[in-house]
Amino acid sequence: MSRLGKLPIKLPAGVSMTIAAKEYAFKGPKGELRLAANPLIGVKIENNEISVAPYDREVKNASALWGLMWSLIRNSVEGVSVGFTKKLEINGVGYRAAVAGQQLNMSLGFSHPIEFKLPSGITASVAANVITLAGADKALVGEIAAQIRKIRQPEPYKGKGVKYADEIIRRKAGKAAAKAK
Repeated sequence: MSRLGKLPIKLPAGVSMTIAAKEYAFKGPKGELRLAANPLIGVKIENNEISVAPYDREVKNASALWGLMWSLIRNSVEGVSVGFTKKLEINGVGYRAAVAGQQLNMSLGFSHPIEFKLPSGITASVAANVITLAGADKALVGEIAAQIRKIRQPEPYKGKGVKYADEIIRRKAGKAAAKAK
């Protein structure tokens, strides 16, 4: 039994959802998203509220898929109405980033500049060594942020690299701490 799955999802003004045989389509001010439908889960729209329930609760995976589909639908509604953002910080001497169209150009201490092509639906902006990624698809925004962070992960001694804005890097003492003992 899904506690969250029982709750209705309210459709904000300006957001529409259409139900087809094998997918759900969402349209809003931030873009359009499509979500694959699951044959075990039923979705209804009544009075600008979306209700999600399994067709048969006796099926083994129905409860797990009930909560999953509810979360995916809620994230899609929030994505097309408000959008999602992820912030990455660049720390290090000479480390910087710039946006040129749909490409993120970064200098991260390698012998060559990094050119990261952003997929459609994702926008980036850079201000004072903080990269802000925005888009309607929560999973895609998180995946792109993870790929950018993976290029130069923060190291524990000086903290140089690309990290999430809310991430805390556990720092280690260097050689000087070992000599002091």
